[in-house]
Amino acid sequence: MASKRKAESWIEEVICPICLDFFTDPVLLECGHNFCRSCITQCWAGKQRNSCPECRNVFADRILRVNQALANLADKARNINLYRKRHCEEHEEELKLFCETDKTLICLICRDAQEHREHRFMPIKEAVKIYKDQLKTSLDCLTKKKSDFQKKEQQQKEKISRVLEQSHSLQSDITSQFAGLREIITEKEQSLLRDLREEEARILKTMEKNLREIQENKRIIQKEISKLKEYLDQKDSVILLKEEARWNRSPSLCRPERGNDETVSQEV
Repeated sequence: MASKRKAESWIEEVICPICLDFFTDPVLLECGHNFCRSCITQCWAGKQRNSCPECRNVFADRILRVNQALANLADKARNINLYRKRHCEEHEEELKLFCETDKTLICLICRDAQEHREHRFMPIKEAVKIYKDQLKTSLDCLTKKKSDFQKKEQQQKEKISRVLEQSHSLQSDITSQFAGLREIITEKEQSLLRDLREEEARILKTMEKNLREIQENKRIIQKEISKLKEYLDQKDSVILLKEEARWNRSPSLCRPERGNDETVSQEV
């Protein structure tokens, strides 16, 4: 067991700390750590600093030294690992049988052990054939399912395409119809605005004419008011009476009623 643990210990030394597999084209960094060339190259890709993934030391240049000795050890470790996969770890005998009960590979010595009694066994080749047949059946089933889903996928894409095509067609129709409606509405709007402006101009023309007449009458009346105030302020009776005749002949003046005139004459 001690020798087995020792063998496992050195095999662990030929495993890349990045990919966790046996070294492939190992290179040595300035800090002394080893990595697969592809692993360290990918690790440094796109980075501004060149640092060791193990000790974090930073290097000014990317200097990768080939470690041929480690590469040779990695190849040996692969062979040993392949050997171990083909041989029983407990008895170091070649694996020749497949235990159907435990679903594991065993050697001839394991077959006669107490733990495998009453178990069913078959040669590895036969087990492989059965397993491959099962895999082929599963593969055929999955291939058929994939084909069915591909058909459904294509059908769904065609439905989506038709829906999009119909939607775009309806959008074009709606846009065209509303464009026509907008044109009709715009024409109606312009017609109503034109009629409104014409009616506004007609009404304003009459009203502005009336306004000018009102303002003119106002001006005349104001002028007469000013004159009447002058008469009322006149101190000379002769001058006042001389103006009285002209005042009575003015058509725009408000004259007192006849009864009032007789009263005034009697009073005078």
